[in-house]
Amino acid sequence: MNREAELIHISMLGEFRVRSGGQQVSESRNRARLLWNLLEYLVAFRHRDVPQEELIGVLWQDDKIDNPSGALKNLVYRIRTVLSSQGISQAKKMILCRRGAYAWNNSLPTVVDVEEFERLVQKADGEGGRPREQLALYLEALSLYKGDFLPKSASEEWVTPLSTYYRGLYVKCVEQAARLLTEAGRYQEIVDIAQQALVIDQFEETFHSVLLHALTAMEAYPRAMAHYERVSRLFYRELGVKPSEGLQELYQELVQNTMQPKTDLETIKRDLRETSLEQGAFFCEYEVFKNIYQLKARIAERTGQSVFLLLLTAGGADGQPLSPKLLSSSMDRLQDCLLQSLRRSDVAARCSATQFVAMLSSLTQENSLLVQQRILNRFQKENVQPAVCIQFRFQPMEPMGDPSGKRKVR
Repeated sequence: MNREAELIHISMLGEFRVRSGGQQVSESRNRARLLWNLLEYLVAFRHRDVPQEELIGVLWQDDKIDNPSGALKNLVYRIRTVLSSQGISQAKKMILCRRGAYAWNNSLPTVVDVEEFERLVQKADGEGGRPREQLALYLEALSLYKGDFLPKSASEEWVTPLSTYYRGLYVKCVEQAARLLTEAGRYQEIVDIAQQALVIDQFEETFHSVLLHALTAMEAYPRAMAHYERVSRLFYRELGVKPSEGLQELYQELVQNTMQPKTDLETIKRDLRETSLEQGAFFCEYEVFKNIYQLKARIAERTGQSVFLLLLTAGGADGQPLSPKLLSSSMDRLQDCLLQSLRRSDVAARCSATQFVAMLSSLTQENSLLVQQRILNRFQKENVQPAVCIQFRFQPMEPMGDPSGKRKVR
């Protein structure tokens, strides 16, 4: 039998799998949780003997069981049986029992993906003066990271610190590979790496930043801005927060970068033309809303035009915060109701996890109350959750004045 046939490959990133001699066994095909927890623990700490008391504490924690030592022996027997039945020829030799402890049999040639991943990252870190070799090592390491460390065992206490450690290495690896690829002008590869990273964790802002920087370098500004807007909606909907200041600053850079010289006025007009024919108010990012507000305030300063600010806040009818799931669905419905109830000349944005703000032009105090009632009626009709309460606040816009706050007279 050749050495490759005897080699045992173990994957712990994305899913736990054991492969040897052309046969593979994964935890997804076998639901015995305790069995896999034991095998995973022995592999994760395969360079030492693990006392049976430690294993009993890991597997059963505070559970009271009769004869825990016997239960542990039975689990080891079941591991050997399951792996043997799936064609893993060396299954009966993999786990050693000696002097009241259990250990992985390191005399068997074994390759573990997390160990290879860590080795490649550390080797890449030491190649600081050789960017080509360093990049090759980072890219090889990234190819091994198929997902987080033992995701199906993420609730186990011992898994959490290891998962955090390997995730940190992965984030660092993405950043360093992106830096080196940027220096080489290989932006599409950065986009590919970032998109794969976002499949693993869509809430890691580092990955969004890497992607947006690459798209900006490629001058793919509409694509970059569309991605930022998706991120903003995602963070509001799932986390109840807005993107970090770093991402918001990057968005402002994108807005500035879109203001490139055009060949003629017709090109500019085509670029400015609104492609959507949807009815209702104009919805935008809050940073854009602020710019529009400042423009309208300047106009109001000269013309005396009446502009009202409307703030809508979603909360619990009992005064308590809404659950994340209920808040997400309620804010989606409220956004639809808000946009459908306002005119196309009005502007709206989400300004916090629980709030929308809108600018309403050419209104009086009286008909602003009608707008409020129209939004509320539509929301109550479409929202079946009586636990949700919407609060409204109206204020007239203050015209732009001098730094002292006094209105300028012209």
